[in-house]
Amino acid sequence: MEASGVNVDLRAKAEWVWRQTLEVYRRAPEVRLASSLSPIEIFVSLYYGGLLRFDPQRTNWEERDRCIISKGHGSICMYPILADLGYFPAEELERVCQAGSFLGGIPDPVIPGYETVNGSLGHGLGVASGMALGLKVKGGAQDVFVVTGDGELHEGANWEAIMFAAQNKLDNLTLVVDDNRICMLGFTDEINSLGVLADRLGGFGWNCLEVDGHDVMAVHAALTTLKKTRDGRPKALVARTIKGRGVPGLENAPLSHVMSPKIDLIDSLLQESRP
Repeated sequence: MEASGVNVDLRAKAEWVWRQTLEVYRRAPEVRLASSLSPIEIFVSLYYGGLLRFDPQRTNWEERDRCIISKGHGSICMYPILADLGYFPAEELERVCQAGSFLGGIPDPVIPGYETVNGSLGHGLGVASGMALGLKVKGGAQDVFVVTGDGELHEGANWEAIMFAAQNKLDNLTLVVDDNRICMLGFTDEINSLGVLADRLGGFGWNCLEVDGHDVMAVHAALTTLKKTRDGRPKALVARTIKGRGVPGLENAPLSHVMSPKIDLIDSLLQESRP
């Protein structure tokens, strides 16, 4: 089964996911809101744009494409997506972070649709590289996608995986970087600059594109191009995003990672019509 993205209005779906993510935060303010607003268009493109093969009724279907969500804390926006696609009942969204719910503040593999443990940053790309190599050796046609944050790339294990993937010509692997340029305690460039990330990845032998990460059609087009390309190089998309996008006081604030907007503000945003 493939996600039926051809007839889906990706822009409208991204707006819906943004609102649903605010609703989740409204019920469970312990989740990381800012980190979960920047990758929305990435996940909408992957899951509604016909880029991933998956079956919500068979989460371990061998022919599925793999999507490793390495920045687990920043993927609360995936909860409404997975419910919408039928991985679990939508009623579960009412119980996020409550006793007895499998939807926690940081996702883990108990949630249908999540492939790996995502709490400790820096491991997703290595896991994805191993999966891609295994599938390639077996002659499988599956693709492996991994979504990381830019701050997460401060972890050295990522660069070992970047070298490993290039060495093994893993052209069934696509890294998507949610490049919101803010990590836990401030702006990424002021803590440990990654430079021009697309150029740096290119220097390691990767086929890299860069795009406005909130232009969902541009994200989808770039991912479609990368998915079709098999030239012996692993692939990467650097998606330039805004942390906390759309929430005044949170958007692009250096400490947005650990900030919790007041519920009154969230209520007012949910009542507004966005252009």
